[in-house]
Amino acid sequence: MIVGDPHGWPHPVRWLGRAANVLEAWARGSGRGLRWRGVLCAWTLALGAGAAVLLIVSMPLFGGLVALYLAYAGLALGALLSEGRKVLVLVESGDLSQAREAVGMLVSRDTAGMNEDEVRRALAETLSENLCDGLVAPFFYLVLLGPAGLWAYKAISTLDSMWGYRTEKWRELGWAAARTDDVLAYVPARLTAVALVLGGWAMSGRLAPLAKVCGDARRMESPNAGWPMAAAAWAVQATMGGRTLYFGAPKDKPVLGPEGQPWTQAKLRVLLRLISVSGVGCALALWLGGWLLF
Repeated sequence: MIVGDPHGWPHPVRWLGRAANVLEAWARGSGRGLRWRGVLCAWTLALGAGAAVLLIVSMPLFGGLVALYLAYAGLALGALLSEGRKVLVLVESGDLSQAREAVGMLVSRDTAGMNEDEVRRALAETLSENLCDGLVAPFFYLVLLGPAGLWAYKAISTLDSMWGYRTEKWRELGWAAARTDDVLAYVPARLTAVALVLGGWAMSGRLAPLAKVCGDARRMESPNAGWPMAAAAWAVQATMGGRTLYFGAPKDKPVLGPEGQPWTQAKLRVLLRLISVSGVGCALALWLGGWLLF
């Protein structure tokens, strides 16, 4: 969970991505009804992933070991922190071009023309949001439904990251993946916000203003993304949101956190520590809750 997978390892998310590409080719080559074909694709991938994992972990000899690996592989806190530190080092070294390229691997926005402040803000936003997508939500479904539930969720999350855009190309095909991800991440997103607020309090002794966190979170277009972002912004006292370039077009996003407070290198280091502390704390709380309930 914290260490991350070795580079080049045959990670199951890559297999999900390849399966999504096959499903896309089928959906786009089959005429009309793209939205409903997207529904079929989303549920085929999710149920197929869950069923495959359930079958594999039921094997009498190696099922337990495979279950442990699949649980480990589905939790991306280590990879998230590693990628965040990589961008931070590139910005510190003055290699803005490489920093743009590195952060571009983590976000869907246009990064080619970003200045240092914009690179740092983009990094802060994606780190905060992906604490939910990469750790808290998968762990939530692992506790509830085991490795099969974790990978059914990861299938939807992966498909949403590939298809869930409001552009002409993806609006219809990605509709089901995006809406299903909204439903599945609803509770985990709010748990992530709580974890970040408590993590910030544990680190600094200062509790983020809960009313402002909740108010900012509800202003976002996404029903879930604003919760971890607003919590992190107020915990670290830096601004998220504002004008952002997506697919060549500027978009004015709601401002989260205290206005006019840029993301400095020092604040990004605090954010990385906050994500580590909050992620581990939330995972322990979910594990304890599952142990007590089940």
